[in-house]
Amino acid sequence: MSEFKRIPPEQAQALREQGAVVVDVRDPATFAALHIAGSKHLDNHSISDFIRAADLDAPTVVVCYHGNSSQSAAAYLISQGFSDVYSMDGGFELWRTTYPSETAQGTSE
Repeated sequence: MSEFKRIPPEQAQALREQGAVVVDVRDPATFAALHIAGSKHLDNHSISDFIRAADLDAPTVVVCYHGNSSQSAAAYLISQGFSDVYSMDGGFELWRTTYPSETAQGTSE
């Protein structure tokens, strides 16, 4: 079984530019207020539908507040058959200071 990889925002941005799926596991209100442009919100209610519809081999970057919760979520996705999963160190807080123009408001796509 593969393991998820921890990456900095710069590597997450490079993967995103190559078409990686970015998922955000913060709470819905925080996600709606500001998130990485194009990311999908995942919570306990939406994750099973996401897994069912996902390409398990597509690169998937998991983001949370500061990079801690995303590690648990990334490990869970690996356990569900995903093969190329990343947890972004520093979370959205570091992303927002690194790439302020790459954020959006509103609910998930």
